[in-house]
Amino acid sequence: MLEVIGLVKKYGKDNAVNDISFSLQGGEVVGLLGPNGAGKSTTMKCIVGLLRKTAGEIYIGGHDHLSVEAKRFFSYIPETPSVYDLLTVMEHMQFIAQAYHVDNWKEKAEKLIEIYDLGDKKDKLGRDLSKGMRQKVSICCALLPDPQLLFFDEPMIGLDPKAIRNTKKLFKELKEQGKTILVSTHLIDSVESIADRIMIMKTGNIVGNDTIENLKTQMIGDDSSLEDLFLELTKDE
Repeated sequence: MLEVIGLVKKYGKDNAVNDISFSLQGGEVVGLLGPNGAGKSTTMKCIVGLLRKTAGEIYIGGHDHLSVEAKRFFSYIPETPSVYDLLTVMEHMQFIAQAYHVDNWKEKAEKLIEIYDLGDKKDKLGRDLSKGMRQKVSICCALLPDPQLLFFDEPMIGLDPKAIRNTKKLFKELKEQGKTILVSTHLIDSVESIADRIMIMKTGNIVGNDTIENLKTQMIGDDSSLEDLFLELTKDE
């Protein structure tokens, strides 16, 4: 579903992402962990085409990541939600539905709006929404076209506890449907219960890429926590 080969992103002489390679299979939830500045968001933005990569190849569904065919496969939820100031919540849904040719979009939109408690906000303009509400609208818009691949960059920040629980539940449902999800976060407990595999980044490199159990066994022992594993792999030398 996703293949990243030798991805490099430079800012001047500095490597923000340093020649990394990985792949994601269908029906897999992968947590991308790392401290601030590790290169998580940069990696994700290069994959979805918001940043121009310095080197490497990226394929989504077998297509070059910048092609229209690839863009039909995925949705991206950024860390800072961006909505249109003068569109209502429901108009956001209509806009996405028309852009992606979604059939029966109103029924799907109503279901998503109910999940995220946006029923009383349907007619509110984007400029009048709080950050948490904008995040909810962003997630609903991403889910409406029923993409095969979803990129979530810090999806839990700004969400209330109920929305966080519902988002985790959605992840599990999407996985059961065969969808592929890459979740970038530094909130370790938000992915521990949902991820099949984790990738840990440090200073632009992937320093761990396996199931949580396998990484624990290899690195620090089975009785330790994911937090212990994370701190061990990202500690300063």
